[in-house]
Amino acid sequence: MTMHHDLTRWEQTHDYGSGNLRAERGTRLVLWITLATMVGEIAAGWGFNSMALLADGWHMSSHALAIGLSSFAYAAARRYAGDARFAFGTWKIEVLAGYTSALFLLVVAALMVFGAVDRLLAPQPIRYAEAMVVAVLGLGINLACAAILHRAGTHHPEHGHDHTHKHAHDDLNLKAAYLHVLTDALTSVLAIAALAGGWRYGWAWLDPVCALVGAALVGLWARNLLRQSGSALLDREMDHPVVEEIRAAIGALPTGAQITDLHVWRVGNGAYACALSLLTHDASLTPLHVRAALAVHEEIVHATVEIHHCDECPPPAV
Repeated sequence: MTMHHDLTRWEQTHDYGSGNLRAERGTRLVLWITLATMVGEIAAGWGFNSMALLADGWHMSSHALAIGLSSFAYAAARRYAGDARFAFGTWKIEVLAGYTSALFLLVVAALMVFGAVDRLLAPQPIRYAEAMVVAVLGLGINLACAAILHRAGTHHPEHGHDHTHKHAHDDLNLKAAYLHVLTDALTSVLAIAALAGGWRYGWAWLDPVCALVGAALVGLWARNLLRQSGSALLDREMDHPVVEEIRAAIGALPTGAQITDLHVWRVGNGAYACALSLLTHDASLTPLHVRAALAVHEEIVHATVEIHHCDECPPPAV
């Protein structure tokens, strides 16, 4: 006859957070601002026959696409949070969006290099007054968007955890959106400096040179974001301090248990899962004891524990 038990003591939650709702709202607001600015600049460019306005408008479309991807990732991760097909949650939807945005940034940097080299080889007359207005307007809008995203990143309500913990990680999806906004702001700052020098001193070469400097910085930002998001996608976490915290917690058990296998990976912003195998001579040690020892580290939200009871003679007491 099958016995029915209350499994509450042995079950573990698979809810690793409902996402960063503030970041989702922030990226959505920035997306609408970017789209409105893009449409306004393209319309004004057509109306006033201004190539500067048209170019900046179409340039903003690439950032609108990337920020839209970040916003979509938050919504998708939240929508499918309860879907059992995602074994360890949907957080990596956000990470994948951050990785893709980093690739977009590399494309932007490459286009900046191409445009700058073309201008160095074949200088074009610059309509300084009009271009300066566009650059100042773009800078103001991007600074406002950066402030919105920075505010969105100052608080993370997921998990109910305190994310000021010393091992908390950045939201890579939000960081990707933030970098796209900063890229536009940097472009505007460099453009203002280059236009001022060209307008006052006739240094037309300063415009493409500043573009090359901006492209180099954007490339560095993109590389760092690719490295961080790529590491998360590949579960490269075994050098993180949380691994030593797990080893220390197991070492502090009075049973003398030893870790024979350990795997740690991220399942959310500042949230980790682990799978570990232990060897012990103490037959009383259970997975519940191990989970209780790990519970002091709130970033460990899921633990799969395997215990092997050694059949050899225990070591002599000292």
